[in-house]
Amino acid sequence: MNIELLGRVHKELSITSSAFYEAILALSERVNRKVQIIRLHWHASTLLQRMDQVTGDVGQQIVDQVSRRFLVRDQPAAALSALDATLNRATVRVQELKQSLVQIDAQIRELKLEAIHHDLLRLQQDLSLRSAGIERLTISRGAAAVGQPVSALPQSPSVHITTILRGPFLLAPAQDLIFRPDDIVVLIGLQSELDQLAPWFTSQRSLKTAAAKTA
Repeated sequence: MNIELLGRVHKELSITSSAFYEAILALSERVNRKVQIIRLHWHASTLLQRMDQVTGDVGQQIVDQVSRRFLVRDQPAAALSALDATLNRATVRVQELKQSLVQIDAQIRELKLEAIHHDLLRLQQDLSLRSAGIERLTISRGAAAVGQPVSALPQSPSVHITTILRGPFLLAPAQDLIFRPDDIVVLIGLQSELDQLAPWFTSQRSLKTAAAKTA
């Protein structure tokens, strides 16, 4: 009996230590990702400062050149050629800096997407442990939800609308908001209840069939 108890304790300690290690690893990855994002933002800020410096230097040279033209009527052609070459070099340099900014922006977006993906996975795991989930449903044109307000959503103890995506807009699920075709509805709740509500958004025919079977 004691040996069995010790075995259980050892197993529990092993599971706890593994979970603790995974938590520390996840935390370190998140911190490392945030540090990388901060460094990239700092690099982008440095590039913007360089762009301002290049444009400022060119602007100063143009001002000096214009001032000299008022003082000296017959300005040498070589001075104008030098100014034109300076403008070309500045244009090339600014384009290079802009390209670097585009690359840094892409890296920052990628890191942020990784962070969001990690958070969503953790949220999905938390919900799965409780037999719950998140559903992203696009309202079809023949669905029963079309033309109905949010308040008409079939009653469900656990399901809640978190948001509604309509074109480029993020809409709050107000009770008087009318559902339209192609709206994207994000729901959260028990998975069994989400499965029952899904046809109300995606297919009117499926909902009627389910109702007939229930009857």
